[in-house]
This record gives sequence, structure tokens and C-alpha cells, in this order.
Amino acid sequence: MEAKWIAVTAVAPLSWGATYVVTRQVLPADSPLWGSAIRALPAGLLLLVLARRLPRRSWWWRSLVLGTINIGAFFLLVYVAAQALPSSVAASIMALAPLALTGFAWWLLAQCPTARTVVGAASGIAGVLLLIGGARGDLSVAGVMASASALALSAFGSVLATRWADGTPVLATTAWQLVAGGTMLTLAAVTIEGSPPAVDLPVVAGYAFTSVVATALAFVCWFAGLQRIRAGAVGVIGLLNPVAGVALGAVVAHERLAPVQLVGIALTLAGIAVATRAAAGAGGATRATPEMIASGPAAGPSRLVDRSPQ
Repeated sequence: MEAKWIAVTAVAPLSWGATYVVTRQVLPADSPLWGSAIRALPAGLLLLVLARRLPRRSWWWRSLVLGTINIGAFFLLVYVAAQALPSSVAASIMALAPLALTGFAWWLLAQCPTARTVVGAASGIAGVLLLIGGARGDLSVAGVMASASALALSAFGSVLATRWADGTPVLATTAWQLVAGGTMLTLAAVTIEGSPPAVDLPVVAGYAFTSVVATALAFVCWFAGLQRIRAGAVGVIGLLNPVAGVALGAVVAHERLAPVQLVGIALTLAGIAVATRAAAGAGGATRATPEMIASGPAAGPSRLVDRSPQ
């Protein structure tokens, strides 16, 4: 496995970690539906132009289902969590999403992680727990529940997308989900929140970052990594999410770091290093065939290739 694909994959969790800081510090707190819609719909339209392909047959209703789970509900919950929790805590809870997804894949799709990936994941989880435990300030119960719900939706929706994979290009299926979810969020925003929030230049820049960088670009990088790196290793690379959230929270939002959080960062980075070395030794990911997906766990090990992350 070439180092460049590790770097490409890392773009996604790093940008997602930055999203918490941007949302909390720049975007309007009283317009979560509009904030989520502006993130999803432009990103989906951009990817749709690049994919140059519309859904066919069952992908019309599949895109609606996946768009509701992976985009509509997920983006809204992440937006609420980012506004209600310190950046380090919000990023840390959601950082467990790739690991939860790997667990679902092991259970439902018979994708077994390697021993070194398990060691790397354990180190990463320990680091994330230290990041959360060392956070300062009061925690919002609603924010924690929103983040945990987003985590569960991400894991379930990603495995569902994997079971429905049929060889359709990932860029296209991602675009369809974003357009479907973004359209639903826009309709909900108009109905519930009314007119879009007033914006100035910093808010416009914040929306542009969350839509173009943290959604369109991040998803493309994430899916490119999934096609070339073992899914378990990609899940551990996703732990860069809290590292970015903590680091930017300290630099931009002046959130104080406890010494235990610095230890957590070190453990997380160590886990990522172990997992990516394991993936390098095992080779790249293998695309699941329609026959493997149709037969489920009995078909033997498969690789996750079509999923929507945080």
C-alpha cells in the first residue's frame, strides 16, 4: 500500500474534525436545518456534475433511504452536536463511528479485522477515551445524545450501503445520497426555519468549507481510500477526526487541553500507525461483488467499498 493513499484517506477525518470547530465558531447556532442543507445539497450537486450519472431502477429509492439516514438525519445531528459540545468532545464521540462500522461489517458481512488492526484500534480507542475524559467544561446531555445518535446512524447506514453495493461507481452513489438528503433538509429548513439565515463573509467561508472541503472532497478521499486500504485500517485512520478537533479547538477556540488529552493524542496516533502498517502488509482492499453482497456473511470475507462516513 502506497503512503499516498494513507494521506489521501486522512484528508477526510482531518476535515471532519475541523468541521466541529468551524460550525461552533462561525456558523449560526439557531439554524441547524439550513446549516445542514447548505452543507449537503451543494456538495451533492457538485459530485453529480462530476459523476455525470443519474440513478437507475432501484437506486432511486435506495438513494432516498440512504440519503435520509446518512445525510439528512446524520448531518442535522452532527450540526446540533457541534453547537452543543466542545469541539474535542464532539469530534471524539463521532471518531468511534469508523470502529463501530467495522464491528457491524464483521458481524453482518463477515469482514474480519487483522490482529494488528485490532491492536491499533484498541490503542486508538484508549486515546479517544482519554480525549473525552480530559475535556474541560460542562457537557450538554442533548449534545452527547445527538452525537451518539449520529454515530449509530453512520454505522447502520454505511453497512446498509455496503449490502446494496452492485458495482455502481461510488462517486455516483455518494452524489445521489447527498442530493436526496440535501433536498429533504432544504424542504425541512424552509418549512420549519423559514428564510435562510443572514450571512456575512466569515459565514459564507464557513459554509463553503463544510460543503466543498468537509463533504464533497472528504467523501471522495474517504471512498478512494476504501478501495485501496483494508476497511479496518481505514476505520482507525478515521481517528484523526478527534485529533484534528482537539488541535483546532485549542488553537482557534482556545479550548484548554488537559495533560491526559495529550496522552490520548499520542495513543491515537500510535494506533493509526500500527493499523496502517498492518494494512500495508495485507495489501489493498478487494471490491465486493454483487454475489458476495447478495449471499451475505455466508459468502465469506468482503471489503467495505460503499459507505458514508462523519
